[in-house]
Amino acid sequence: MFKAILVKKDDQGYRAELAELDEASLPEGDVKVRVLYSTLNYKDGLAITGKGPVVRNFPMVPGIDFAGEVIESSSPDFKAGDMVLLNGWGVGEGHWGGLSQMARVKAEWLIPLPKGFTAKQALAIGTAGYTAMLCVMALQSHGLKPSDGEVLVTGAAGGVGSFAIALLSKLGFTVVASTGRLSEENYLKQLGASEVIERTALSAPGKPLAKERWAAVVDSVGSHTLANACAQTKSDGAVAACGLAQGMDFPSSVAPFILRGITLYGINSVTVARAKRIAAYEQLSKLIDLKTLDEISHEINLEESLKYAQELMAGNIRGRVIVNVNQ
Repeated sequence: MFKAILVKKDDQGYRAELAELDEASLPEGDVKVRVLYSTLNYKDGLAITGKGPVVRNFPMVPGIDFAGEVIESSSPDFKAGDMVLLNGWGVGEGHWGGLSQMARVKAEWLIPLPKGFTAKQALAIGTAGYTAMLCVMALQSHGLKPSDGEVLVTGAAGGVGSFAIALLSKLGFTVVASTGRLSEENYLKQLGASEVIERTALSAPGKPLAKERWAAVVDSVGSHTLANACAQTKSDGAVAACGLAQGMDFPSSVAPFILRGITLYGINSVTVARAKRIAAYEQLSKLIDLKTLDEISHEINLEESLKYAQELMAGNIRGRVIVNVNQ
C-alpha cells in the first residue's frame, strides 16, 4: 500500500483527497519508481482544484514532476536502484503522476537523475526551472546577447519566472521582472532582476505596436500580457512563450512580426526528446547556484499539497513548492 493524492469525479462531484492505494492499482508501464519528491505546479493546481480541464481520466493522481528510485524495470535503460527524474509527458493528466509514494511509467519518459543534483534539488528545479532553461536556450539560439538590451520576464514571482530571472542574470542580461505582487520586489531583485514593474502595465488591452523596449521576453502569462510584450519588443527581438496564467487567448496582430521582424518561440516542455532534456539540465547545473534553489523553493508534505494548490491558484505562492511525498 502507498499514499497518494487522488482526484475523483463522480456522482459526489469533483474532489481531491489523500488516499491509500494498492500497488496493483498503478497504471501500466515498464518502470516502477519509489517516489521521493514531487512538486506543485500550475497544472497540478488546476488538477487538484478542478479550476481547469487538465485531468483527462478519473481517478487520477496529479503531479507532473517526480524524482525517485527505480524498484522494478523491464526496460534495458534502467535497473533497480537507479535514480531517475520525470518532467511532463502528460503524467498527472492522463497517466498517474508524482504526488504519490509510488509510480509506474514508461521508460522513455524518464531521464537519469542529473549529475550534480540530489533528488530534492532536481525537484526544486522541476518542470518550472527546466521550462525556464528551454526558454533561455531558445533566446540563445536566436543570438541574443546581454548588450542587446533589457529582457522582460512576466509572471516573475512564479516558478518559471523566478528561474528565468536567475538564469538570465547569471548570463549577464539586464532583467526586468513583471509581477502582480510588488511585495516580492526584494525577492526578485535578490534573484537578479534590475527592475520590478507592476503587471497591470502589460495585462490590459494594448496597441498592436508600442514603443520598443525589450530585446527579448520570457512569458508565462499569455493573453494580453503576451500581446503587449510582443508589441514592445525591439526589431529582430525574440519572445519565448511557455504559459497561460492570464489566459490561452492571444489578442495580438501580425504587426510586430512583419513590421519589426520579431520571433515568437513556443516552448513545449512536455514532450521534449531525452537528449534535449539532458542538455537543459547540464546547462542548469552550470548556471544555478544551489543556494538559489533554497531561495526559490520550500518544502511541504503530501497532504499539505491539497491546501497549497488552493493558494497556488489564488496567486499566493512564491517560486517552487517541493512535495516530500513520504512525510
